[in-house]
Amino acid sequence: MDEVKLSKELSYLLRHAPEKAGLTLEPGGWVPLTPLLKHLNVSREQVERIVAGSDKQRFSLKGDHIRANQGHSVPVDLELSPQVPPAVLYHGTHPAVAEAIRREGLKPMARHHVHLSADEDTARTVGARRGQPIILTVRAGEMYQAGFSFYRSENGVWLVGHVPAEFIVFG
Repeated sequence: MDEVKLSKELSYLLRHAPEKAGLTLEPGGWVPLTPLLKHLNVSREQVERIVAGSDKQRFSLKGDHIRANQGHSVPVDLELSPQVPPAVLYHGTHPAVAEAIRREGLKPMARHHVHLSADEDTARTVGARRGQPIILTVRAGEMYQAGFSFYRSENGVWLVGHVPAEFIVFG
């Protein structure tokens, strides 16, 4: 299996459908690596290359276990502790959803959290997956002061339940 396909399959199984590989997410979102390798018919070395080479650091390996760092649509407790966010964070998206965001804010959609970036370049890369991106600035410090909880995943992605429109600056 080529590495792009393997990375996508790992994302799908670890974030959205662990049961398709006969897996159950353990606390922290971890699953044993051996049954996953058997299901995918790949070697540990192949998976290690995917984990090490992922530009977005989507996965973590710890001993004989692997997990997706965030982006789950299935119930999981990633065991993240609330963190104080920087004053601003960024979200990259595409223009077609801008009006809905102006009305409703940022929603997690099928995921557990809204994903935010600490820098505009990362947000631009994320937003460019669907064409020309727009970059939104989120006044995270103000949200935190207003009582919103923020989390930072192992790969540096900031997570929050939702972002009301009044905390978004449209650039």
